[in-house]
Amino acid sequence: MSRVGTYAALACAAACAAVGVSGAQDSTLRTVHVFVALADNQSQGIIPVPAKLGNGEDAEHNLYWGAAGGVKTFFARSSDWERIACGDKPKTEIVERCVFKHRAASVYLVADAYRGIEIRQAIIDFLDSAAGGGSETMNLPTTEGSTKLSIRGGANLVAYVGHDGLMDFKLSRFPREKNQGHRDAVVLACASKQYFAEPVRASGAYPLLWTTGLMAPEAYTLKSALDGWIAGENNEQIRNRAAAAYDKYQKCGLRAAHRLFASGW
Repeated sequence: MSRVGTYAALACAAACAAVGVSGAQDSTLRTVHVFVALADNQSQGIIPVPAKLGNGEDAEHNLYWGAAGGVKTFFARSSDWERIACGDKPKTEIVERCVFKHRAASVYLVADAYRGIEIRQAIIDFLDSAAGGGSETMNLPTTEGSTKLSIRGGANLVAYVGHDGLMDFKLSRFPREKNQGHRDAVVLACASKQYFAEPVRASGAYPLLWTTGLMAPEAYTLKSALDGWIAGENNEQIRNRAAAAYDKYQKCGLRAAHRLFASGW
């Protein structure tokens, strides 16, 4: 297991123990919206990681964002994705938003880094979006004019990455399905199938990938799952991709990695 991955897995273990077309939407375009709760030593029920990785206000060095396995860094370094923009702060809970474009497909990824102390809001926003709520249109400037991206509840796939905050707190309500539009959901957090099953079912989204035990929610797993999703692969193929990527970086054995992930109900 990598050093950073070890920190992430230990953080999860502690919690378990404690509990375009110019001016128009391209009909072939798909969007992915990723909600990342920054690791935070001070406000989350985790074994503290090194201060540089566990500062929930410092996205640039955070375990789940700016570190080598973080969403921003990993996708920025991937040859399959192009970083379009970073730096926007759409609301106070979010310290940075990044936008990536897939180089071979009409797919955009919008990722939001939430302050560590705002993990509850990150999870609520993820679930609300999974339910089709809060649909927004984002205008992305291009050389031809602009491309309109449907984000949050308008995205085709929504993902949560970070500590499983539902181990630490309960939500007073679960966002309910707003419409019949199909949305896939990915939840990369420890034992997410157990803790997120009820709210994801209420949202009406389809659980494309989630987890059955302790894990390091780093971006290589998300990237591999998206590779399969973009290629139109079935659930088991996507699960296999996620497991292979996890084993590659965590050296935990392919069978163990395969047991860690689940797809569907």
